[in-house]
Order: sequence, then structure tokens, then C-alpha cells
Amino acid sequence: MAPTQGVKTITTNVGWSVLSKTATFGLKFVTVPILARLLTPEDFGSVAVALTVVQFLAMIGGAGLTSALIVEREGDMDTVHTVFWSNLAMACAMSLVLFFGATELAILMGAPNSADLLRIMALLIPLQLTADVAYSLLAREMNFSKDALLSTVSEATAALLALGLAFLGFGVWALVFQLFSSALIRLVGLFAITRYMPKLVLRPAKIIPLLRYSSGLMGSEMANFVTFQAPMVVIARMLGLSDAGAYSAANRFASIPNQVVLSAVMGVLFPAFSLMGDDRKRRADALMFSTQVMTVVLAPAMFGLWAIAEPAMLVLFGPQWAYAWPVLGLLALSKAIITPCSTFIPYLKGTGHSRVLFWSAVLRAIATTAAIGGAAYYGTLVDAMTALCIVNAITLVGYSWAVFRVDNIPFLWGLLTSSRSMITSFVMAVGVRAFLHVFAERLTNPYLELLAGGAVGAVLYAILFLLTERALLRKLWGMVRRRRGVPAIEGS
Repeated sequence: MAPTQGVKTITTNVGWSVLSKTATFGLKFVTVPILARLLTPEDFGSVAVALTVVQFLAMIGGAGLTSALIVEREGDMDTVHTVFWSNLAMACAMSLVLFFGATELAILMGAPNSADLLRIMALLIPLQLTADVAYSLLAREMNFSKDALLSTVSEATAALLALGLAFLGFGVWALVFQLFSSALIRLVGLFAITRYMPKLVLRPAKIIPLLRYSSGLMGSEMANFVTFQAPMVVIARMLGLSDAGAYSAANRFASIPNQVVLSAVMGVLFPAFSLMGDDRKRRADALMFSTQVMTVVLAPAMFGLWAIAEPAMLVLFGPQWAYAWPVLGLLALSKAIITPCSTFIPYLKGTGHSRVLFWSAVLRAIATTAAIGGAAYYGTLVDAMTALCIVNAITLVGYSWAVFRVDNIPFLWGLLTSSRSMITSFVMAVGVRAFLHVFAERLTNPYLELLAGGAVGAVLYAILFLLTERALLRKLWGMVRRRRGVPAIEGS
């Protein structure tokens, strides 16, 4: 029987994951701007388009089986071996499809010169899918400390190698080598940590129960993939590789806070929610608490980036990218608007509500693709990013309504509670922009403008947070005291 996971176990695993992602964030904070200075927007655009195809085929090849392994915690090793060989077979098939159809796919994606990249990057698919099987063994045991260390090592090593190759003049191949080295280190490390050795066991009957879960999950993952990757394809086809590269570079940087927090926390919340079974009150409380905490952490970072996007783009990326500062700002704004939804996907996955997850993801994918496509067709990249912000605002309301219905959480109360820190962060960001506008004549240096805006934003948010989130602070303090074995003070 799987062990019961308490708050202490969950928060400990979240801590390890966040620590890993924070270390990776620190490196990416430095390496992404340096790579942007050494490479061209076309380089970033070509790799981003190729990676979109690879990730889509890898997702289809995996068919959600490794996620099903995490939920099906009692599965024996014959099931694991069968999933491994199924994943490997599908990965090889997808790699062959990509290799022989590279030219046609590159043209379809609006990047005809990326055909050679696609052929080489086809080899990423088996590297990713075979590693996912070993990862599922760690995840279903909630053993994230070892994975955290491995992720830090693989990402850091790959980023440093890419920087070295970029300095030596390898251009776009520096980014390609970064992807391969990270995937290979992760693959070898996961197999070493779990000591998993595949055996030639093929028992299709073992994966039939997994397919019942994974088939529903597969549809939602495809829709989510379209939501996050369709902008790249639409921009490349309608606006060209230069705009696609500007979008890719800005999106890489704007996504760093999400990669630090969400990718760490979501990996832990998914199995954690699955352990709560049919305890609806416990699930609802956990959902609202985790959503509040994620919004408190992410919203000020994303709204703050929107407020200081202009000097940040110039300082971090250099003069050749200065024209793209509105893209960075609008991307940060679009991600800020959707922060209260950060825990919805692991919640729906972990509680088995695949139908709600599927339709929410499909509707969001359709709306995102249509809005960005229409804006790009009739306007510019900035218009497309503005459309993305509008879609995300609508998504926030619709997604919240669908998720809160699952455990009968009152909609207006739930939306206000989960979005309160987002509203506070928006007020802070508006204050920062007003400050920078008023003192524009004195803040003539972009470095000074960046530092001043950051300092003002930190002070404003601290004041607003203390005024609006005292109840959450008391709850967090009570959890800390209980973890230390100190009796909680009445009312805390």
C-alpha cells in the first residue's frame, strides 16, 4: 500500500523541487541574455519551431502512460517494463516520422530552413520518453530530492556547454547541443538513481487499465500543448522567423519564474492530490491554499516584469533586442493574469477529473490559437501578444468556474480568494510604471531605471501584501510552528 503523505512530506518535496528550480533559474537568468547577445533572433526562432514539433511528437508517443504509472501506485514491475518498451517503440516510430517528413513539416511550420534541425532533433524523442519511465518511479514514491539534484546538474551543465559553444561561434548548434546534453544527462542520471534496468517483458494486458486513464489525459495534454506552442507556429508562419525569435527569447525569459515555481510544485501536487482520494473537503482546502500561495509568489514577479520590461530588455538582451520590449512586457502580463490557475492542472489530473481537464484545455487552445492567429494576420507581434492577454483574462474566469464546480467551491468566493494577490500585484505594477514615468528625466540610465523600479515595486508589494494577506500569513506561520513541534497559538 502506498504510504500516506502528510503536509510535512508534501512541503518537504516542494522545497526540494523549488530549490532545484531556483538554482536552475539563477543560471538561466544569466545564460539566456548572454545567448541572446551571441545569437540572432532567427537562431532562436529556428530552434524554437523545431523543438515545438519534437515536443508534440514526444507527447503523442508517450500517450500519457508514465503519468498513469504515477497514479497507479500499486502497479508491479511487469507493468513498468511494458510501459518502457511501449514508450520506446512509439518514440522510435515518431523519430522516423520526423526524420523522413522533416522537409514537409518545416515548410508547414513556416521555417523551411529548419529541416536539417528537425532531422537531428528527432533523436531527442527516445531520450525523453525512456527517461520519463524512470522518473515515474521516483514521482509515485514522492522522492523528489534526488530528482531535484539531477535536474540542477543536467540543466546547469547543458547551459554552460551551450554558452561555450556560442562563444566559439557554433551559432544555432549551441542551442541544439544544450537540448541533447540536458536530455542525455537526465536519462543516465534517472536510471542510475532508480537503479531501474528494463527487462524484456511485454504484457499488453498490464497497460490496458493505464490506457483508460491516459487516453483522457492525452487529449487534455495535446490541447494544453497547442495552447502553449501554437503562438510560436502562428508567429513563424504569419510574421516570419525574426518575430518568432523575438517571441522565443522573450518567452524564455518571461517563463523563468513559472519554471522555477510551477514546474517544481506541479510535479509534487499531482501525486499529492491523487493521494487524497474522495476526501472532497481536504482536496478543496488544499486546492485553495496551494493556489493562494502560488499566486502570492508568482503574480508580483510577473506583473513586476511587465512594469520594468523596457529597461529590462535593454539591459539583459542588448540593443539588438530593444525593439522587442513590448513583447516581453505583454508576455509577462499574460502569464501574470493566469497565475491563479497555476494549480488547476495537477488538481484535475490528481483527482481523476479528466473530462473537465480535457474540455477546459480544448476550449482554451481554440481561443488562444484563434485570437493570436487573427491578431497576427491583421496586425503585428505586439497585437498578437495583446490578444493573448485578453484570452488569458477570459480563461481565468472560465477555468476557475469549471474547477471550483468539481468540489462545490463557491465561484465568486473562490475567484476572489485565489485572485486577491494578483490584484494586489497589479496595483503594485501600476505604481511602479507611474513612478518610472514621473521620474523619467532623472532615470536616464536603463540600469538605474531597472534598480529603482525593482526597489519601489518591492516596497509597494510588501506594504500591500501585509494589508491584504494577514489571514494567509497566520496560516503559514501556524504550519511552520507545527513543523517545528511548537504548539500553535490560538487563532493562528
